[in-house]
Amino acid sequence: MKEIEEQINDPNIWNDQARAQPLFARQSECRTVINTCQELDRGLEDILVYSEMAEEGDESALKELNSEYEKILSFLEKTETESLLSGPYDKGGAILSVHSGAGGTDAQDWAEMLLRMYLRWCQKSSFKTETVDISYGEEAGIKSCTVMVNGNSAYGYLKGENGIHRLVRLSPFDSAHRRHTSFAQIEIIPQYDDEIDIEIDPKDLRIETYRSSGAGGQHVNKTDSAVRLIHIPSGIIVQCQNERSQHSNKLTAMKILKSRLFEKERVEKEKKLNELRGEHKDIGWGSQLRSYVFHPYSLVKDHLTGFETGNIQAVMNGEIDGFIKAFLVKR
Repeated sequence: MKEIEEQINDPNIWNDQARAQPLFARQSECRTVINTCQELDRGLEDILVYSEMAEEGDESALKELNSEYEKILSFLEKTETESLLSGPYDKGGAILSVHSGAGGTDAQDWAEMLLRMYLRWCQKSSFKTETVDISYGEEAGIKSCTVMVNGNSAYGYLKGENGIHRLVRLSPFDSAHRRHTSFAQIEIIPQYDDEIDIEIDPKDLRIETYRSSGAGGQHVNKTDSAVRLIHIPSGIIVQCQNERSQHSNKLTAMKILKSRLFEKERVEKEKKLNELRGEHKDIGWGSQLRSYVFHPYSLVKDHLTGFETGNIQAVMNGEIDGFIKAFLVKR
């Protein structure tokens, strides 16, 4: 931290943004580590003090001891999970996309349930979210949705959620109330970093504008401010309709497009590397990540890590930290 502060105190640093930004990012990382260690130290000191007081017969100190112990245990658990975030883009933001799959209205309803689950988790984890595009189902639920998740290490925590999520339940959309299986795909990619240089030839890009759609109300635009970008060589399509300004929507859509192109290139390189190593990994719709069974019993099971829980309501309310840590530990 002292070495970084010496460089930041250099008056010429403000004239060189390319040098300054990584230094400020590194300073923030160092400060987080220092604060974490100091908080653990304070917690341990409090535990020792309460322990001595409890041994002398102070019953109120015993209650404080138990409370402090649970608090520091929870903090330590969170710190251990954070220490597993060692990927090159783990510290940055994420782009979360939800796509309904096979199962018609049930699948669209399932996609909306998953979106709610992740938004709840983001809220509890103090991550800011911004829905940039959403396509609603005809009867219920959503067909697709794209959300920008902003905050330190958002991508690192969410990257293990990539894959197919399977739901088994008694369908509320079936008059006979039979059991249905529905699927939705979750896609997590890192947000585009300005340090990553991706050039897009204007000739490879088709730009379309259209009127924003939504559930109705005053926030639905009356002008063609929504933007759709089509990258012809890759076939990648990106839409943004959350801003009232067409220019702002275009900037956000371009950021997402660059992120998708970068991720596509990264996955292709990783696939080639795995082939050279003799490894085989299923990517996309063929890899079922997790099953959520509402009937005939309650169970959420991750097929990659083996982690499971019977408290399905807690999971749907955003309690997915156990799945996240299990993935990071396995990696």
